[in-house]
Amino acid sequence: KFLTGRQNLRQIMIGTGFSYYLIPLLLIVSSHKMVSGFHHTTLFRRSINVVGRSFRPLSLPLPRSALLSTTTSGASSQQQPVVFPLAGKDPDSSPPRVRFAPSPTGSLHVGGARTALYNWLIAQKARSSQPEAAFIVRVEDTDVARSTKESEESVLQDLEWLGLKWDEGPTSGGKCGPYRQSERSELYKAVAQSLLDSGKAYPCFSTNEELEAVKEAQIAAGESPRYDGKWRDADPDLVAEKIAAGDPYTVRFKVPKNSRVVIDDVVRGTIAWDAEATVGDFILLRSSGVPVYNFCVAVDDATMGITTVVRAEEHLTNTLRQGLILDALGAPRPRYAHCSLILGEDQQKLSKRHGATSCNQFKEDGFLPDAMVNYLSLLGWNDGTDREIFTREELVNSFDMSRVNPSGAVFDIQKLKWINSNHLKMIPIEDVAPLVKDQLFKCKVLKVDGAEDSADRITLAATCLAKQMMATTQDAATNAAAVLAYPLPQSFSDLSNVEPDEQRLIKSGSFYNVAKAIVAAYDAGALPRPNPGNPMEPFEEINGSLITEDNDTGGGEYAYPAAWKLFMKTLGKEMNLKGKDLFHPARLAMTGVMSGQDVTKQMALLQLASEFGSAIDLGSTEVVPIEMRMEILRGFLDTIPDEYRVKAEAPPKAENNKGDGAGAKTRDEEAGRQDGSGEEGREEIKYEGPPFSSMDIRVGKITKVWKHEDSDKLFCEEVDVGEEEPRQIASGLQPFFDEEDLQDRKVLVLCNLKARKLAGFPSHGMVLCSGNEDHTAVKFVDAPVDAKIGERVWWGGDGVKSSEMDEPAAENKFAKKKMFEKIAPHLKTDEFGVCEFLGKPMMTSSGPCTSAMPS
Repeated sequence: KFLTGRQNLRQIMIGTGFSYYLIPLLLIVSSHKMVSGFHHTTLFRRSINVVGRSFRPLSLPLPRSALLSTTTSGASSQQQPVVFPLAGKDPDSSPPRVRFAPSPTGSLHVGGARTALYNWLIAQKARSSQPEAAFIVRVEDTDVARSTKESEESVLQDLEWLGLKWDEGPTSGGKCGPYRQSERSELYKAVAQSLLDSGKAYPCFSTNEELEAVKEAQIAAGESPRYDGKWRDADPDLVAEKIAAGDPYTVRFKVPKNSRVVIDDVVRGTIAWDAEATVGDFILLRSSGVPVYNFCVAVDDATMGITTVVRAEEHLTNTLRQGLILDALGAPRPRYAHCSLILGEDQQKLSKRHGATSCNQFKEDGFLPDAMVNYLSLLGWNDGTDREIFTREELVNSFDMSRVNPSGAVFDIQKLKWINSNHLKMIPIEDVAPLVKDQLFKCKVLKVDGAEDSADRITLAATCLAKQMMATTQDAATNAAAVLAYPLPQSFSDLSNVEPDEQRLIKSGSFYNVAKAIVAAYDAGALPRPNPGNPMEPFEEINGSLITEDNDTGGGEYAYPAAWKLFMKTLGKEMNLKGKDLFHPARLAMTGVMSGQDVTKQMALLQLASEFGSAIDLGSTEVVPIEMRMEILRGFLDTIPDEYRVKAEAPPKAENNKGDGAGAKTRDEEAGRQDGSGEEGREEIKYEGPPFSSMDIRVGKITKVWKHEDSDKLFCEEVDVGEEEPRQIASGLQPFFDEEDLQDRKVLVLCNLKARKLAGFPSHGMVLCSGNEDHTAVKFVDAPVDAKIGERVWWGGDGVKSSEMDEPAAENKFAKKKMFEKIAPHLKTDEFGVCEFLGKPMMTSSGPCTSAMPS
């Protein structure tokens, strides 16, 4: 009867949550009268081994998969042992085997991606000398309620996008599989049985109500809650009776008395726990038979031969339980490295409330995988230098866990964009274009069923147009959409809808006449237009190679860019205008905005989008062709009030006074007696300070920048100002900028300041910036992008060259007479951001100096 009923009993046991490995024991206990010469208590004693003999095996026997069926056949099946590959070995001396163990309960976020990256880098770096090194992906899906197959696939796809190819894992297999915890349940049961057999674990029948009562009593007594050990040394007869009665129980780990766990964490140094006082006897198997997280992790690390565990610091407390389990199994512990959490700008743990955090979202937003890898590596690590841009190969060669910082790393989306923009600049435009094309489809600039040839040309034009300015490939798509639109209002009454800079330009009187002339040229057929036969001319050299620099245009001497340049030169002469008074109004008239990329390139993209059969998605993207733009412009000009149709004239300059027969210019003559703005009604400023030429202001480039060790306000910089060696300069800009804002930036440097020490740092010069009156906002003073490093800045417009300026004052004289203090109040930016001294622009060979802080 017992034998024939075994299968029904087996189903009952499974249904009530008993583990397979306990079923034979219960059957034997229930039928002890049939077993001659043995008593059930003796059998149970042998099963749990209350004596607790030492257990340090190299391998453990797996449970037989058909124990009940072998009872009838009398045969014993051969089982595979549980192997610990590192048993008897030093993990530090073994080829690295590292793992990334995601839980498939959501997307791969930046914290998990960084963990995966650090593990991947360890394996990649070691592989050159140790081919057995491996990066393993192990799916920890024991959280049945939250784990999904879709999440697992999403995480693996994100790893593939990042280029973190694994050597062993759920999709590729390997020698230590399976690689999903849900497929390793028999292994966990076998190891749990071994711990029961060796007396290092025991059944616990405490109910939830009993455990909660003990917890409340401990808290009331001011004690840390932990298991009270009620069933730790229970009477075996009582345990056997409880099991025979079918009472539910958990399997608890028996924490050794007076045990202490110590690890040498790669990131955090030596960490120790009093195990008995910290955790008490913890659960290995729930009453349902499901193993708990820490037990699974310890078993997996041991059976997969993991040498180093790199993970987030939030797992640090798990190390205690995992270490105890590994010690009990006789498996060597891996080396641990617990990395800091990634924080938001509010210093709180990064989460969705801080914006995009999932890798898939960054992919959708147009970030490059190499840039993501570059940035993620810097969230807690550096190579010992100030370098921040790395290729993947350079990261592999440079990475070392010993340089990972234990402090929290702040996730900075702007820095990520900066790094991404640098990687975009390193990629040939032909390789960037397909990525931009994807974004053009996602942003619905291109229609899915559009003509392929048209889509390719629009993509190439949009990519060339945005190559230097885009931080992500999505920027190229949004920029293209903006270029195709025309935001100039229909009427002057709608002027409040445009940007303040455009409002000021229109009201200054500079806009009306230039725009009127452009409309007239259009009506007369004299306005240059892109070549319909080859709209790509502005983007291509004569030899067909693509142009990516913002200020460079293609085509020959008769191409559209050359025709536009000639048109503007002629218009300027006819209207006696030049510089910003000419180009800003013309750009606003043609594009609807005052700033942006080259006008001819924008018009070329517009031509491509306006062609018959264009691939532009007109249902989602506004395209305003040149014909419609001219009509909108014509209507807008008609509504401009008379007072804004003429530019206000500046009062005449003071006449030169050559009294006393001196013949030389006075300071007033060189400085000029100006009204400061060129507009009527302003109070005339009489300047009697030192001449502008007393200053030695040069175009410089910051080649290196770092934070001052002892000051939270100073940056230390090395600046190339055209001398044999770069100058060292300390600037009080830390409150306003990040290091990446300064690195490789062109700046203006006042060079004839006497060298002095700032907070112990030898500083020789000053980087010029503009600020508001209370200095709560600061912006750089920028030289034109093609200004020459080391050239001297002059003053007074195109009629004066730097070579004609007087020599600057000597450093001692400049400082002693406090010349700069007298000049500084008269250094201003006009309403368009042009830097001026007494109302005249500060110039370089490539044009005026500007700042993002106008007026």
